Amino acid sequence: QVQLVESGGGLVQAGGSLRLSCAASGRTFSRSSMGWFRQAPGKEREFVAAITWSDGSTYYADSVKGRFTISRDNAKNTVYLQMNSLKPEDTAVYYCAASYYSGSSVRGVRVYDSWGQGTQVTVSS
Repeated sequence: QVQLVESGGGLVQAGGSLRLSCAASGRTFSRSSMGWFRQAPGKEREFVAAITWSDGSTYYADSVKGRFTISRDNAKNTVYLQMNSLKPEDTAVYYCAASYYSGSSVRGVRVYDSWGQGTQVTVSS
């Protein structure tokens, strides 16, 4: 498994931006696909974005496409989620996760074996 620590959450007004970071340790980061998920109160955890280890392909939920960007820096063992044009419905706890899988399967929560503790993002209207 890999240890993951998220940071960068906070309170922002609608239309604003935040950048989340997730620092990884414990296994070869460059061979881990990385994903971001979120969970709002009373709702299931949902996929937000992912980036594969094999070729750097990126995947996004329709709800964030065009507003969020996932990226990774293998030299720093860190994955980022740049969130622009934030909406109140983006309010949730955001989790990063690591997986050995690649391809479009990285959209699925079950392919991830390691999770961070989460960081709260609150978007006010």
